Amino acid sequence: MDAVAVAERWRRTWQDAWPRHDIEAIAALYAPEATYRALAFRAPHTGIDGVRRYLHETFDSESDVVCRFGEPVVGGGRAAVEWWASWIENGHPQTLAGTTMLAFNDHGLVVDHRDYWNEEGERVAHYPSW
Repeated sequence: MDAVAVAERWRRTWQDAWPRHDIEAIAALYAPEATYRALAFRAPHTGIDGVRRYLHETFDSESDVVCRFGEPVVGGGRAAVEWWASWIENGHPQTLAGTTMLAFNDHGLVVDHRDYWNEEGERVAHYPSW
């Protein structure tokens, strides 16, 4: 497995699929046994069905998504990817800037996904050096 190529595929897929709410394109990146932890202190969503369930829960309330993903930082079978996104959620603007930590299996699928972010209750453009 080429972890750099796999991480780049993850980055490109999320950047293209999130604004379109393309759940199947994103779910295809995850292994059947994947854990998806969007919030550090909550139980993870597990398996591809868990990933789909989480994405449905979040995407159903989001519109007008604008997102950017940075170049992955890769070591071994793991990657960190910085991202910045804003959208309208239930009629209110929202911006999150964060990092996703990923672990991949030998087939290049995500087996562990962990998000860490900061949020703001308005649309905030990424800063120039981002």
